[in-house]
Parts: sequence; C-alpha cells; structure tokens
Amino acid sequence: APPGGFPAPPAFHLPPPSDMNNAENGYGNADFGFSDKSIRMGFIRKVYGILMCQIGVTVAIVALFTFHEGTQLYVRQHPGLWWIALIFMFATMITLACCGDVRRKAPMNLICLGIFTLAESFLLGCATSMYRKEEVFYAALITFVVTVALTIFAFQTKIDFTAIGGILFVAVVILMVFGIICLIFPGKTMILVYSSLGALLFSVYIVYDTQMMMGGDHKYSISPEEYVFASLNLYMDIVNLFLYILTILGASRD
Repeated sequence: APPGGFPAPPAFHLPPPSDMNNAENGYGNADFGFSDKSIRMGFIRKVYGILMCQIGVTVAIVALFTFHEGTQLYVRQHPGLWWIALIFMFATMITLACCGDVRRKAPMNLICLGIFTLAESFLLGCATSMYRKEEVFYAALITFVVTVALTIFAFQTKIDFTAIGGILFVAVVILMVFGIICLIFPGKTMILVYSSLGALLFSVYIVYDTQMMMGGDHKYSISPEEYVFASLNLYMDIVNLFLYILTILGASRD
C-alpha cells in the first residue's frame, strides 16, 4: 500500500447505460440524433474536451504528490483525507452511473463529474506517492503513447469492439477476483501477471469506449446526451491503464 497505509484507488468500469443504442434496432434514428454527422462530431468534440480537462486536473494533482514532499507528508499525517476522497469518489460515481436525470442535465452532471475527478485524482496521487519519480513519469508517458495509438486504431479499424461489452464486463469481474487472490498470496510474479492482464484489459476498454462514442456502423453506441458518461468511462480506462503500467514498473524494480 502507499505510504501511510493508503490502498491504491479501486479500478472500475461502468456498465453501458440502459438506453444504449442498438444498430439492429434502428441505429441512427431521430431519438438518438446520431444520424446527423454534425451531431456526432459535436458529441465527440465535447467528450474529448471534457476528458482533456479531467486529465489536466489529474496530472496536476499527481505531479504535486510526486514532486512536493510537503504534500506527501501532510496527507500521510491526515489519513482521514483519503477516506473522505474515497467516499466522494464512490458517491459521485454511483450517482452518475445510476441517476440518468443527473447524468444528462447540466450543470449538475458536470459538477458531479468535477467532484469525482478531484476525488479520484487525490486517490491516484496517494497511490503514486509510493513510487519513484521516474517510474511515475515513464508510466504516464507509456500511458499517453498507448492511449493515442489505441484511439487511432479504434477510429481506423473495421473490427467492431462494441459487440464484446458483456465479455469485457465478465473479464473485469475475473480480474477483481484475481486481484483478491494476489492480496492473499502476494508475490512478484503474481503482481506482474495481474498488472499485465489489467493493462491489456483496459487497453481493450479504451478501444471499446471510443467506438461506443463514435457511433457509425458499430453495433452499439451511446446517446449524444451521454457525453458525461462517455467522458467518465474513457477517463477511468486511462487511469486504470496508468495504474497497471505503474504497478508493472514498480514490481519490475523490486
């Protein structure tokens, strides 16, 4: 665990919203508004705009934890802050996942997303403070390169990843069970295997969520109203990928 007994922030992925559009049931109809290319492109720009703001906040907070020893010391001396951040993270995540009216209506959806981002960034900062500065930097660099490459792949490939959402969700559950086993039977090999599988899984999730946002000829897509949901899932994919890569680098060092 990170210094001061802080466990690493949990790795989650939200299931698709209940109103997810199915191409086989009339994809691109007026209800979803994705038949208009301009609407779809506006939706994509909005999602990536929000995502860039989230990433910017997270990078700033993680950098503060990584390079400012005073911040690390203060947080270690006040472990209650970690629990407060965890509560806010869970509360806002559950609200955004379960309350469609909140998730779709501004400004409440953006307020909840902002609180979630701050809380998750704080938890991530606590986790990264246990690693060397160069490991955090390399993990961030690798995550950036992989994310850009996977995004380009998602836009270019003819393979439809939106059809495997159920398989990916089961894989997340299996990964969580494997993570519990790793806690019971710790070891370098177990950690490396677990982290490698996690990095692979969330790499696929980046492609999946990107195609869910794109619409087009893919089997499933997200309604244009769900820009906060799309931003949240892509953000969590990137954060989880970063955490697993960082864990691999840390375990390799040990």
